Amino acid sequence: MDTTGFLLVIATGLCVFLISKMLDILWAQALPVRMLYYILRFPGVVLHECTHMLGCLLTGAKIRNIVFFSKEGGSVTHTAPVIPFVGDVVISTAPLFCIPLVLTLCTWLFSTYLGCFFPDLPLTIDSADTLVIMGGGIFSTFSQNLLTRFNPWFLVYLYLVLSLVLSAAPSTQDLRNAATGYCILAIAGLLILWSQVPWAVGILTGCTRIIGMGFALGLGFGLTALVLSSPLLILYLHRTAP
Repeated sequence: MDTTGFLLVIATGLCVFLISKMLDILWAQALPVRMLYYILRFPGVVLHECTHMLGCLLTGAKIRNIVFFSKEGGSVTHTAPVIPFVGDVVISTAPLFCIPLVLTLCTWLFSTYLGCFFPDLPLTIDSADTLVIMGGGIFSTFSQNLLTRFNPWFLVYLYLVLSLVLSAAPSTQDLRNAATGYCILAIAGLLILWSQVPWAVGILTGCTRIIGMGFALGLGFGLTALVLSSPLLILYLHRTAP
C-alpha cells in the first residue's frame, strides 16, 4: 500500500460520515411528524449503541449505562478503555465500520431468502472507475427490484438501509472523545508508510484493507440511501428556497 491508497481509505470514511450526517439532518428537518423520524431512526440507533458496546468489550472499557433510544437518541456511558487513544477511536468509530457489515449481512439475507436482486459492488475505492461501477450497481439494484420485477421485500430492505445509514456516523461527542486518537493513528500510519519497514507496512496494509472494505461498503449503502432520499432533498430545497 502507498500513501495515496492510505489517504483514499481515510477519504472514503470521511465521505461515509458526511453522507450519514447530511441525510440525518435532512430527514429530521423534512419529516413533518417527529414520531415518523423516530420510527425511521429506531433500528439504526439501537444498532449504533450496540456497536459502541462491542467497542467497549474489545478495548476493556466497562459499560456503566446504556440508553438504546430516547428523544435525544441513544447513549453508552463507559469508563476509559484499557488501550489509550486506540481504544477511544475503536469505540467511537465502531458504528462507521460495523453498520456497513450488518447491512452486508442484510443484503445477503434479502438476496438469498427473499428474492431481492443485488449486483456485486466494489470492495475497495481506488479510482474514479470504481465509483462509476458502484453507481451502475446501485442503479441496477433499484431498477431490478422496483421496475423489472417488483419485490415488496425490497421496500423493507430500503427502510433498513436508510435507518442504518442515518445512524452510521459517530456523534459529535464521539468525535470529540477520539479526536486525539484519530490524529495520532493517521500520522502513525503515514510515518509507517514512509519508513518502508517491511513488517510494519505489512501489518498496516492488512488493517487498512479490512477497514477500507468496511468504508467502501458504507459508501455503497450511503449512496443508495442518498438516491432514496433525493426526492425528499429536492422537495426540502424547494420548500426552503426564498
